[in-house]
This record gives sequence, structure tokens and C-alpha cells, in this order.
Amino acid sequence: MSGGSGAAGSALTWAALREVQCAELEDAADGWGRVSNRADAARDRIEGQLLPGLHDTQKGEAVGAAVGRLRRLGANFQYIYTECGLLRTTLNSLAHEIKAQQRVLQGALDDAAALRFTVHADGSVTYPAAGEGLVDGEPLAGGTASGVPNPGMVTPSGLVAPNPNAGKAQDIADRVAQAVRTAADADWRYTRILRALKAQEGLGVPAATWKDAAADAAAVRQAAGSYLRNAIPHDASPAERKAWWAGLTDEQREEYLAVYPDRIGNLDGIPALVRDAANRDNLQLLMGKLEGRDDEDSATKLAALREIDRQLRAVPGAGEPPMYLLGIGDQGNGRAIVSYGNPDTARNVAAYVPGLNTSLDEEFASGDLKRARDTASAAREIDQSSAVITWLGYDAPQSPDGLSSLSVAGTARAEEGGRAFNGFMAGLAASNNHPDPHLTAIGHSYGSRTVGAATQQEGGIPGVTDIVLVGSPGVGVDRADDLGVGSDHVYVGAAENDVVTKLPASEHGVITGIGHALGPAGSLAVDLANRGDADLWFGKDPASEEFGGRRFGVDDGPPLIGPGGMSSDAHSQYFDPELDSSSAGSIALIAAGRGHMVNQEQAR
Repeated sequence: MSGGSGAAGSALTWAALREVQCAELEDAADGWGRVSNRADAARDRIEGQLLPGLHDTQKGEAVGAAVGRLRRLGANFQYIYTECGLLRTTLNSLAHEIKAQQRVLQGALDDAAALRFTVHADGSVTYPAAGEGLVDGEPLAGGTASGVPNPGMVTPSGLVAPNPNAGKAQDIADRVAQAVRTAADADWRYTRILRALKAQEGLGVPAATWKDAAADAAAVRQAAGSYLRNAIPHDASPAERKAWWAGLTDEQREEYLAVYPDRIGNLDGIPALVRDAANRDNLQLLMGKLEGRDDEDSATKLAALREIDRQLRAVPGAGEPPMYLLGIGDQGNGRAIVSYGNPDTARNVAAYVPGLNTSLDEEFASGDLKRARDTASAAREIDQSSAVITWLGYDAPQSPDGLSSLSVAGTARAEEGGRAFNGFMAGLAASNNHPDPHLTAIGHSYGSRTVGAATQQEGGIPGVTDIVLVGSPGVGVDRADDLGVGSDHVYVGAAENDVVTKLPASEHGVITGIGHALGPAGSLAVDLANRGDADLWFGKDPASEEFGGRRFGVDDGPPLIGPGGMSSDAHSQYFDPELDSSSAGSIALIAAGRGHMVNQEQAR
């Protein structure tokens, strides 16, 4: 190809286009693919064998230094994997586009040969005399047509040449010109990208390098256009997506992972191991993308991503469940889906939906992930074949007053989140290796309202047989039976001092926020919230007798107003085995498929 001439001034001719050996481009792509795969295998060996082995067998100060060097080497291999994968796709996409234009060109040349037209070096087409003159009946003179690369941009003159060959020749000339122009455009685009795909000097891979890698990936996506992207089955069912992935060649899968790790990593129905690999790579690209931005939102998300990255790279301790990154993104308030235990191989899979004020920040990365990790560890002691997921796949409502106000938390976020949660759970059901896995949906705080909304979608939550609601302000229905799994499979935890489980229904207008009623009359606020009926902000109190679920025992939790001042801790300790072993143990039993063993408590 031209190797860098501008599209408008390209010296590419149709003869040169016809002779381009796309197989050579594809062979080069295969070579970069092999380098990418070797780098990936080396990274896996470092993270899967060398680091754990070093951690388990060696002690002392020297171990820390060795671990640091190995981690840097692993990061280098990850960068090589990403950049070489981009090179492979760039070359394959260029070959794909050039071959398409070669087919257009060859079709035009074949038509010219069949009509005995002559195609000249400059793309013009000479046609012979044909037809009959109106005066003398003699054949009309032939001529030469010059191609127009973009015929749609030319205003019709209204004049038609009388020779019937003239229109045919013009069509052929236009097709030749369009093929050459489109191929030249592709050559120019991909030349720019290939020149940019080069590593910085040095042995390290700093954040700035990943920032460049993120820009590289974006450039390859833009240039590649429909080569890979349009085939991704976004509108298909999770089962159809699983079948699509299974039907790809190894090379195709490698290209998708290199160029579209964000789309593959967040595509419900794709196997967990694939999503984890894609999202770990996308995590690096996201951190590179956010690096250097000075706005507060980017800084908050970047801190969370760094903490998640730290946890992913940490060597699990003995008995700790392995960590899988099933989703990551910076859209909205941020996205993160983390599983402790492989959800494809586990018989029992539980997904926890957090609630009000949850976003991709350090609190989420430390607190919400710990809830799933603690639950998974306890569930795996009951049944080793268990996995527990923290699912931040929606924009939870954000309230500046924290738990002091649910007035901002309408139902729109829950409805939208419920649809997304159903898609995720359908993906789990499709990718799980067991014929009938045990799936549990866990909703905390506003997350319970989101789970409730998910149950009201057609068919309910796919595959789910048990539902756990803790710290709930209501779920949008008035009876446990309305959740679609049977009242015996709806489990409720409500701490006595958790005021969120006692917020009055909004239509009563008693308070718009707890914070407005605190102060000297703080105890009165609690009394008003607990008015003696079962109507909460979003429907009947799930812990009430009227609702009909199975309430399990939980610790009362710290009072809302105590010697140390105001505290909402009673709302946040349901999953903590140290602060509330009864609640945490019950949730683990349900997640492990042992809900029948949970000790029930009297309903309100």
C-alpha cells in the first residue's frame, strides 16, 4: 500500500489495488497474534503460578522485592498482549477492507471485459460505437467515461448520452474510482494507526503508557468500523450470545478481546472466565483513560478502579474464594460486577444488589465488595460449590443527605436497574455449567427495591429461586407471593434499629427525611417512622406479618441516637460476620442453598 499518503492525494491506482496481497497482511497479523498470545501466557504464568508459589513457599524481605519485580514483569506482558493484539486487528481489518474493494474492482473489470470496454490506467473507460442515429441510422460514436469517486455528490445534468454503452461505461468507471478511493482512505487511516502503535522506551509500564494504550484502542475501533463491532450480538438473548461466542474461531475471540474488551467483558451470556479476562484488560485501559483528568468524578472512579485492581492482583489467602471481574465501566455513577467464586462452575450463585448512594468509589471497592467476599467465604464453608457477586450494574440513587432522605429515590432507577439485573441473571443461568443451578437475588436498602422491580418483569428474575431482602424500605409489592418465587423462598432481615426499615409511606407525608426531624426531637422521628402499620416508602414492610415472607434473626444494631451521637450503622451491618453473625450466617445459608436451615424470627 501507499504507506502514508493522504487520502485525497493518494497515488493508488486500480492496477496497484488489484495486486495488493492481502494474504501477506493477514500473515503479518497472525504473527503479531502469536506474540500477543505468548505475552498473555507469560502473564498468566506469573500471576497464576509464580506469584502464588512465591507467596506460599518463601518468606522474608527478599520476597517483597521479588514480588514487585514479578508484578512489573506481568504488567509489561499485559501491555505487550494488548498492543500486539491491536496490531493484529489493525492489519486484519485493513486486509478486510482492501479485499472488499478488490471485489468491487474485480466486478467492474469483469463487466468491462464482457462488454469489450477498455479500462485505462487512470480508471477511465472507453466504449465502442453502438445504437442508431436518428438521422442516418448509423451507429452512434463511442467515447470515454471518467469515474466519479462519489457520484452522489454530482448534480445530474439532465442530459443522457444517446449511445447505450455510455451509461454502462460510466457505471464501470464510477465503481473503479470508488474502489480506489475507498481503499486509499483505508490505507491512510490504518497507516496513521500503525505508526502510533509503538511502546515507550524503558522497562516500566507507567500510567501514561496505559493512557496511550487506551487512545490506541479507541483509534483501532474507529478505524476498524464494522469489521468486528457490528457482529457483536448486543440484541440477542444471553443463550444466543453464548452460542455466538462458542462458534467463533480462536483468532476471532482473541481479536474481540484485544479490541473490544469492554463490550465482551460486559456481555451477559459470555463465559465468566472470558469476561474476567476482558474486564481485567479493560480495567487497565479505563485507568489509563481517567489518569490525568482533574475533575472530581474521574478522580473518585480512578481511586476505586485502583483498589479493585489491587485486590485482583493480590494472592488469595488459604481458603479465600478467587475473584472474577464480570463487569467494569465508567458510565454514569460507574459500573462494577465482581464475583467471589466462579459463577459458571458453582452450583449456588448469589448476586447482591447494593442500594442508595452506591457508586464506583473507594467505599464500594472496600465495603460492598467485602460484603460479597464475606458471604462467599461463609457459603463455601457450607457448600464449596458457591459463588457470591456484588452487582453494581445500574445507577443507584444518590442523596446528599445519605440515609436521611429517600425522597430523591423514586422508582425509575429501580425499574431501569431491574431490567439490567434480569439480563445479568439470565446470563448467569445461560453460562452456568450445571443443568439447574441454585440462584439467589439479594437486595440491600434501595437495592431491594431494584430486586423487587426485577421480579415484576415478564417471567420474573431468570433462574432465581430464592430472594433475600435486608434493610429494605419496601420492594414495590405488598406480598411475598408477588415476587414470583413463593413466600417460603423470600427471606427478610430487618434490624430493630435500622430506621430505613421503618420509613413511613411517602403518601403519609410524615417526614421527607430523618435528618430534618433529628436533634432534640430525634426520638420522636423514630416513633413517627414506626407508626404501627406495615406501610413503608415502597410498599408493605417486608418484615411484617402482612407481607408474608420468612423473617430471619438479626442483631438490633446501634440505636439511631446514642451516647456517641447519631448512627445509621444498624442499616449497614447485615453482611458483617463480626458485627452481626446471625444475619451474615443466615444470608450465607440461603446463598449456599440451605435456606430451610435458617432460624426464623417473629414478623413485625
